[in-house]
Amino acid sequence: MPNPPLDRSLREYLARHSDSVVRITKPASIMDIGALSAQVDDPILFENIIEAPGFRLTDILVKNRRNQSRALGTTREDYLRTLAYRLRLPPRPLRRVSDGPVKEVKWLGKDADLHRLPIPLHKEIDTRPYITCANIIRDPETGFYNSNHAGTTVTGPRSGIISFVTPHSNLIMRKYREMGAKTMPLVMMAGVHPAYEIVANYSGLHLDVWGELEMVGTVMDQDIEVAPAETVALEVPVHAEIIIEGNVDLTTRHRTGDITSPSMYNLPHFEDMPAFEVTAVTMRGDRPIYRNHQTCPATDHQTLPRLCHEAVLYNRLCEMGLAVKDVRFPTWGAALSCLIQIDYRHEGYVNDALMMVMGAPWINTKLVVAVSPDTDLDDPAEVYHAIATRADPERDIIIVPRTRGSLYDPSARPLPEAFYPFRVVGKMGIDATIKARHDPRDFARAWPKNWGKVHLKDYL
Repeated sequence: MPNPPLDRSLREYLARHSDSVVRITKPASIMDIGALSAQVDDPILFENIIEAPGFRLTDILVKNRRNQSRALGTTREDYLRTLAYRLRLPPRPLRRVSDGPVKEVKWLGKDADLHRLPIPLHKEIDTRPYITCANIIRDPETGFYNSNHAGTTVTGPRSGIISFVTPHSNLIMRKYREMGAKTMPLVMMAGVHPAYEIVANYSGLHLDVWGELEMVGTVMDQDIEVAPAETVALEVPVHAEIIIEGNVDLTTRHRTGDITSPSMYNLPHFEDMPAFEVTAVTMRGDRPIYRNHQTCPATDHQTLPRLCHEAVLYNRLCEMGLAVKDVRFPTWGAALSCLIQIDYRHEGYVNDALMMVMGAPWINTKLVVAVSPDTDLDDPAEVYHAIATRADPERDIIIVPRTRGSLYDPSARPLPEAFYPFRVVGKMGIDATIKARHDPRDFARAWPKNWGKVHLKDYL
């Protein structure tokens, strides 16, 4: 399917969709930005940050389907199918250039001070700022760029502890160590088009064929321009707002405090992760936009890492011959549950679909619910209603014991201390679809006369 042209940069994207951007022009403290951001469902842009007057800050770019579809330049109805299709296409080579907007201002050496950036604290018990933007590292064998969101606790003007949890980032670090390297170069992208962030969270076999940065161009259907970083042997997207350059120390690990988990708990209680040393910060000259990902309660933090999961599952369910309307990891599901909205020909399909999703490579499919196309996935009450009225616990629930549990699930059983923070948990699949074994008239909902046609506000 043809891809419409997308904006190259975050600021162009926000300008194009300015009608939906919540603009905060009143002075706002960095200490309040997280709580304010978490109260909206559309992009929010802080124009007047008390502690960092030269910067702006944005958040909540992909929390719902409306904004996810805007990020891909498609309609809400075609969003998932579009992403699933584009992820099956080949990667697009990067376009090398010598310079770009993100090089307009350069902080080098001692000037590369993280405390000068508008980096918020994220939860009540935090004592240090927490960076949540996407980063880029390079596989030293293939040369492909891998991208992910590894939260970084700021420990000093030019230092932090970076939380690598994805298999590919840990594999790449191991390759550097086996080559005898003591450090690994890394750059953080604090402000790129949201399509970069969606692709940065791709999970699946790919590093032997392509890297996420090469796939961004495919998803956006345009060349991604990159230029050499100032102080590390990496390339950076020149239309980013802010780039933080530095090196990851591969020789030692440092203990962090409680993590802000996507399940909205303070789990795990600690991690032992490598340190990151900042060597340079470059940015746009005209009030650069720092991209924050407020980590709690229900924000992009719950949604963003699962968007490619949804697309991969969509492809696999379609391969089974199912008519797939949607796949969703809802923000209200604590990043531990998945909804699959399907239609099917006969009995047997739903159980296969539930088992396939529960057996996905990731550890966030603890609870999987299959619903029919008439269930509104944006309304938790509608999903619960479908479970309550369309699922017979004796026949329509699958329990799988002792599977890999999420690090962020307090109900999961912790493994022995040597394996902390890994856990074990059961999984449950619920068939909450309309069953062929029942009279379809039984599932016709009752609504008031003229429901949806008359509105109370017209009478007030």
